[in-house]
Amino acid sequence: MVFLTRVLAYAKNYTRKYLRSRFIDTLRLHVRGGTGGAGLSRYGGIGGAGGNIYVVAKDGLTLESVAQTLKSKRITAEPGSDSSARGIIGLAGKDKIITVPRGVVIYNQNEVLLGELNEEDSKLLVARGGLGGSEQTGYCGLKGESQVIKLDLKLIADIGLVGFPNAGKSTFLKAVSNAKPKIADYPFTTIRPKLGIIKYSDLREITVADLPGLIEGAHMNIGMGHKFLKHIERTKLLLFIVDIQGFQLSSKHVRRSCLDTVVLLNKEIELYKPDLLKMPAMIIINKLDTDNADSILKEIKPALQDLSKYVSTCPEEMQPEQVVHFIDILPTSLISKNKNNIEMIKYRIRKILDKYEEQKHAVEHGNLDSRLMERIKRRLEEHTPTVV
Repeated sequence: MVFLTRVLAYAKNYTRKYLRSRFIDTLRLHVRGGTGGAGLSRYGGIGGAGGNIYVVAKDGLTLESVAQTLKSKRITAEPGSDSSARGIIGLAGKDKIITVPRGVVIYNQNEVLLGELNEEDSKLLVARGGLGGSEQTGYCGLKGESQVIKLDLKLIADIGLVGFPNAGKSTFLKAVSNAKPKIADYPFTTIRPKLGIIKYSDLREITVADLPGLIEGAHMNIGMGHKFLKHIERTKLLLFIVDIQGFQLSSKHVRRSCLDTVVLLNKEIELYKPDLLKMPAMIIINKLDTDNADSILKEIKPALQDLSKYVSTCPEEMQPEQVVHFIDILPTSLISKNKNNIEMIKYRIRKILDKYEEQKHAVEHGNLDSRLMERIKRRLEEHTPTVV
């Protein structure tokens, strides 16, 4: 019996430890460049420079894996070697490389932006090594730069899911992708961001970021709003998912209708970062299998098509200045797992993303293409024989 008690106690502790583990999207490190090597005044020898510290982006990493790989959060590059009679010029110390996932934004201890690493193998110098000893330094090697840096991860995905808790975001992610999020009929089943991949028959892949449900006041960091809202900054499409029956966080909170939840989500995003509302957006009205869902949908659909009219009827504190425009409105019941509905949603998502990419390409390269065509046209006119 004692043996069983010990085993059960171990299992209990293990479970608690597992539940305490969390998604890491911020990591602080103390970095110091290598100290320069000493010079040799007798021969005018120069010491080797200290090594630099670089942060390099790599695919397939998480900040959690980075934290586990690093033996310490104090990282120092190799010092330069001293000048000697056998080697007048000392060797430079080896650089130190810190590999991080793509999407990391790097700040110093004063929250000053140092740089962003969004592409594979992109690199940022965060601590320069000290100069080697020479006549100018009295033949003493100089210390390397030292500072505390913050690695702030913002997920890079094609689609960001936005909604209140228990709206069906995790159900959607499971239905369209290979992800296996926790799903249950109570709020906050998603406690950390998750990525899923929608795969198409022609091998096209679209990434989806499922973020923990927002609550009113998310822009003020209530419910860790900033921690989650920042992850939609790098997405190309905002996909709102709302419960047609509305939402009530608890018996102590006001129950919000479906339209109210849309307006409040609009308001929270605007207060956090207004530019996010310029992104293309679509909305899924979920749980059409519930009571009176069809009549509610018939009532609210015109308002969703022109949300500004409904916004004007809301209390002033709820009204956003910039109203989101939905390119597509998709009513469905995600829990029913209707294959045709899921395929239709996947098709509409792809169509909107492709259109967005075409428009973006036209803006970025349109002027370049037109100048190139004009140049070709002039060359043809110059070199083409004139027919008399």
